[in-house]
Amino acid sequence: MKEYIIRRILLIIPIAFGVASLVFLLIHLIPGDPVVIMLGETAQPADIEHLRKLLHLDEPLYLQYLRFIKNIISGSLGVSIKPPYEKVSKIIFSVFPNTIILTVSSLLFALLFSFPLGIISALKANKLTDKLASVFSLIGISMPNFWLGPLLIILFSIKLNLLPVSGFEGPQYLILPSITLGTALMAILVRMIRSSLLEVMGAEYVVTARAKGVSEFKIIMKHCLKNALIPVITIVGLQFGALLGGSIITETIFSWPGIGTLIIEAIRERNYPVVQGSVFILAMCFVLVNLLTDILYAIFDPRIKYT
Repeated sequence: MKEYIIRRILLIIPIAFGVASLVFLLIHLIPGDPVVIMLGETAQPADIEHLRKLLHLDEPLYLQYLRFIKNIISGSLGVSIKPPYEKVSKIIFSVFPNTIILTVSSLLFALLFSFPLGIISALKANKLTDKLASVFSLIGISMPNFWLGPLLIILFSIKLNLLPVSGFEGPQYLILPSITLGTALMAILVRMIRSSLLEVMGAEYVVTARAKGVSEFKIIMKHCLKNALIPVITIVGLQFGALLGGSIITETIFSWPGIGTLIIEAIRERNYPVVQGSVFILAMCFVLVNLLTDILYAIFDPRIKYT
């Protein structure tokens, strides 16, 4: 286990280098001159050239790339090309906790509802309850964030006036964004938990436990659920990264002060360093979550061996 974790941690280094390279190249494919956008099309050519040199945008692309890698290694992630020219890392980590709060709350929402629904669906397989859960899951998976978010705003904020529309000034501001972001994951987990439980419930050790008179509740919670968690952990690990990426749309809809809103604003302003740094941080979070997922495999199933 220890050797595997060390190898995986070391593997993050080339992965981070590849992610940084890809982010840099893709960002520079965005059309538009950030200097012209900042100063306006009526700006004097001398002012444009001065600002371009000040921001190192006059350098060849390979020098800008080396500067980007150097900034990653130093931890600053560069300097924003918009006043007051702060370090990108400072800008990102001033809003990143808000994104983590939204992502974790969305995950908790998904887990809180998916486990009971999935367990009930498995226990009532092919019955009305199971069919209703299947329909609910299909609807949840089919609703994209950019449609569900405005729908919830119209219903709960405008029509019923129960919840705030945007911003982040208290726990009540988390409810609608968390539902918007977590609904699809909840629907996926319901079906995954159901299928995993049904597979485990047919195992010999479960049949033996029933023959010994063990209660159905104890069989499900002690014998079945733990062994059924392996594929669920996989989905949760992968989808946590997807939640971070999906937060960009959700944060924009609800004006949530997180990294998603920051990225959209930076793209609009052609603020390359902020976009590059933000996307790089999100990508590395995805990598770290995958590492954590692999470690949890061994915790929940000691039979898993790594070579």
